[in-house]
Amino acid sequence: MTEETPNQARNNLTLTQEQYAAGYSRGFTLTKRFLGARGVGPDTAEEAAQAAWSRAWERRAQLRDPKRLQTWVNTIALNLFRNGCRQRETSELPLDIAVRPLTSPRAIDLLRVLEKCKPEDREMLHKHYLAGYTSRELAAQGKGTASSVRVRLLRLRRRLQTLMREKRVQGQCAGAAPSAFGKQSSAVQGS
Repeated sequence: MTEETPNQARNNLTLTQEQYAAGYSRGFTLTKRFLGARGVGPDTAEEAAQAAWSRAWERRAQLRDPKRLQTWVNTIALNLFRNGCRQRETSELPLDIAVRPLTSPRAIDLLRVLEKCKPEDREMLHKHYLAGYTSRELAAQGKGTASSVRVRLLRLRRRLQTLMREKRVQGQCAGAAPSAFGKQSSAVQGS
């Protein structure tokens, strides 16, 4: 009895063109329904499903279990849709939109504190907390490893908290009565 090498075992698991075609004919509509159930419009669902099946064909050697083809393609389709939404959000922002001014003192303080950050730090904070990028996605953009991105975000948060505390203390000092710092209070003078 001969043992299979890992390459032979992998070749046995690789989908043939006929198997993939059969999976496509069965699964394309299911992928569209899968996306539709997650709130994706019919036209967008069809585009994402087509792109997912194309991408799956290109990368079919990465599929570990041919029985999982439908699940794998659905995951690809959902990721393609999400990434497309993120890219549209950032590329379709008009530059001349009217924005209601921030009136909250804390929001104004936060904007002033953020101005003290480096531009790449502000960008990372924006992408992570406002655009919803994960640490892995930020790392893939050349920001280091996923763990280094998480550490950097932690340090940035702590720095912002410290700067906000200092800003609050400065604001309290500026609004305090002059006798509290310039002269001793009457209670101290009387003793």
